[in-house]
Amino acid sequence: MMVSSCVHGVVVAILTTFCVVTDALQLPTAECSRRSVIPEILLSAAGLLGAPTIVSAQMEAEKVDISAFNAARSGTTTSSVAATAVRSGKIRSSIIPSLDPPPLLPIRGGRKGKATIQIPRVGYSLYKTAPELVPRCTSLALRAGVRHFDVASLYGSNTAFAAPLKMYLGNGLKGLDKLYKEEKDELLEILDATSVAGEKHAIETIGFGSRSISPTIDGSAGGRQRREGLFISHKISNSEQSTDPVSVRRSVKRAIAELGVSYLDMVSIHSPLTDKDRRLTTYQALLELRDGGFVKSVSVCNYGVGPLEEIARLVGDNVEDYPAMNQLELSPFNQHSDVVNWCNDRGVAVGCSAWSKLSGVDGPAEEWAVLSDLAKTKGVTKAQLLVRWSLQKGYVCVPRSGSKSKVERLAIVENSYGGVNPIDTDFVLSQEDMRILDGLDRGYKAGRLGRRDGWADEDVVTADWDPTEVV
Repeated sequence: MMVSSCVHGVVVAILTTFCVVTDALQLPTAECSRRSVIPEILLSAAGLLGAPTIVSAQMEAEKVDISAFNAARSGTTTSSVAATAVRSGKIRSSIIPSLDPPPLLPIRGGRKGKATIQIPRVGYSLYKTAPELVPRCTSLALRAGVRHFDVASLYGSNTAFAAPLKMYLGNGLKGLDKLYKEEKDELLEILDATSVAGEKHAIETIGFGSRSISPTIDGSAGGRQRREGLFISHKISNSEQSTDPVSVRRSVKRAIAELGVSYLDMVSIHSPLTDKDRRLTTYQALLELRDGGFVKSVSVCNYGVGPLEEIARLVGDNVEDYPAMNQLELSPFNQHSDVVNWCNDRGVAVGCSAWSKLSGVDGPAEEWAVLSDLAKTKGVTKAQLLVRWSLQKGYVCVPRSGSKSKVERLAIVENSYGGVNPIDTDFVLSQEDMRILDGLDRGYKAGRLGRRDGWADEDVVTADWDPTEVV
């Protein structure tokens, strides 16, 4: 059974000044099904849903102070708080723990940083994806409902990503039909059902101030709406950082041209591993591109407190010019509490870098065993547990997977927003579950992990090296 194309509509960015504070959710009373039956649960719902509709409930926004957020993040409260309903002076928090987070997170952006834009909380990263696999991975992610893509100069896949992107923007999912012909009907049905699950859950979690959700239509008529529903995040490499702002701007415009779009939703500095002058000149050039409409938001990756303080001194009282987000190598094993707290206090969202490996030759074996046991108890994969942990912490995450094997292709589905919010299944991490995962922090550094995302082998000087500790 194939789901009608109407259910593939993008959940368009809901333009709200602030989102609701919902009632505390009940903890799950039943175990989730095992990975082997998750597709059956998704498929069972696919034929039961028609075109999406929404009933908007008028809910009262409630202000909560920063200490309440920190308490929630440490597992001392089970309140569900949606998006950014809190202000402290001119600062709006973008890290809000929630038992049932909505699909979109408001972050700062727009000209002069005075607007609020929406970033999908779960995306898909092209980190370590071979260019020849990019079209297939992208088409599968789009059909599963993913609308946030994480690309970078270092990934070397912008041109490969541009091809399926052009097909989708031009004709919707129908434009990708020739890629879907390679896939088995079973996988396509799971992809469709997962997209439905994500849309259904989005409708349930979007509240105050929302407008009706309209599915995008296939064909050229829906092109503009499809682009507005996508979030394309690009990272500039260390070699593209420069003390010449013209060079920086050219690098970003070159990426825009390679991707075949007219603007980028986010551009980030991939790492702080250059020097202060290049970091700050590059950041200022990105702000100029934002104010010129070439990018909607400016962010950083792998920044520790030192380089973040450089930006704070650069922008002074113009808090709108703080980064929209700081993407880190973040997991229960290395939670970077000092960096996360700095970002939280200044309205900077936190993102988890693409997870492709979270262990090294020396572990962390004991911590992995605890996480694995909890995943089995919940009937989900370890990757799904990590996605859910990051969502409930209030973070954005961009998991990645290849497409060579059936397991890899299913992982693209399972690790999407719909994949961790399956219909008729209560996959929620309780307060105790979060306490267990938060207790696994051992500061497992990038040098031990052996991952290379924004840095090279020669940058890693010791096993205890970490990019966030650059001064």
